[in-house]
Amino acid sequence: MLNRPRRTSTKLAAILIGFAVAATPAYAMASPFQPHSEAASHVTKVTATGLDDPAKKEIAMKIVSSAENSSLDWKAQYKYIEDIDDGRGYTAGIIGFCSGTGDMLDLVELYKTRKPGNVLEKYLPALRNVDGSDSHSGLDPNYTRDWKTAANDSVFKAAQDSERDRVYFNPSVRQGKSDGVGVLGQFMYYDAIVMHGGGNDSTSFGGIRKRALTKAKPPSQGGNETTWLNAFLDARVWAMKQEEAHSDTSRVDTAQRVFLRNGNLNLNTPLDWKVYGDSFHIS
Repeated sequence: MLNRPRRTSTKLAAILIGFAVAATPAYAMASPFQPHSEAASHVTKVTATGLDDPAKKEIAMKIVSSAENSSLDWKAQYKYIEDIDDGRGYTAGIIGFCSGTGDMLDLVELYKTRKPGNVLEKYLPALRNVDGSDSHSGLDPNYTRDWKTAANDSVFKAAQDSERDRVYFNPSVRQGKSDGVGVLGQFMYYDAIVMHGGGNDSTSFGGIRKRALTKAKPPSQGGNETTWLNAFLDARVWAMKQEEAHSDTSRVDTAQRVFLRNGNLNLNTPLDWKVYGDSFHIS
């Protein structure tokens, strides 16, 4: 089980516990670390009917980035790296990989597998040693520089994409489809897992979904989709307010609620929303 934080934006530091929730067609829980073959990936692209449609996925990346980075340019975040003083060492990349929680180590190990001898490989012993702490021992003074150098490498970018999809995006879409919700609902799940992680405690995705189930049923259980998604967002807001770092709920109130009130269950463009007071638009 990963235990990793996440920055939410330049205006709001956030903590993320990253453990993905994956559902099989029989609704059994599956490991988020299950490898996916190239053939399976190809089938997903061909048969995409939800947020996994490439155009919808791009929209999702932009909306999340508006909250996480105060920008629609999510691709600019591959090179991001800093210590946000949350006790978890360096936070970096498009999904907030952290040196103190093991997920950054997993990413760099994947990068080594795909490109032996890369600029970050020499830091693997240090990343193993600092796992579980906020220490920079063995990483400073050049790790941040080398991370940014690696971020110019398409292989490293692809590795970040793979980890994002494996741990966050794909499980969110699978759970959304299992619950019978459309593109907007799948996006709501994704955004929740990005911020809260996919665990089952009360403030993680599993706990949020469990709380929502006390108020409504998803379409797969005969419930109304809009009613279910409102219940899910209510539960999400409750979870956010349990922690000061998440207490600004505008990414729900002035973004996802807006889409839902407009009946935009397919997340069709144009889209207009606000996060932390900033306005965003996708044509």
